[in-house]
Amino acid sequence: MRTLAPTFLALALTAALSAPILLAGCETHAGYRTYDPYYNDYHVWNNGEVVYYNNWEHETHREHRDYRSRSADEQKQYWDWRHHHDHDHDHH
Repeated sequence: MRTLAPTFLALALTAALSAPILLAGCETHAGYRTYDPYYNDYHVWNNGEVVYYNNWEHETHREHRDYRSRSADEQKQYWDWRHHHDHDHDHH
């Protein structure tokens, strides 16, 4: 029994440390719903939206930052840009 305790502790610690990473990966894959207050609609922030967002950062010469950490003004600028590049995006 004593030899199982260190193994169990190591597995429990690994699982606890891995959980946030696994959950974050699920959020990125599945996406999360975000409200665009400037156009009064919802978007699913998933891999497709990330492509648009990365293009916006590139075209407007911005450093990469998480959308949620941007100022309200920058978020508005993104949605203005996004709605002008909205050829095949589906609203929810």
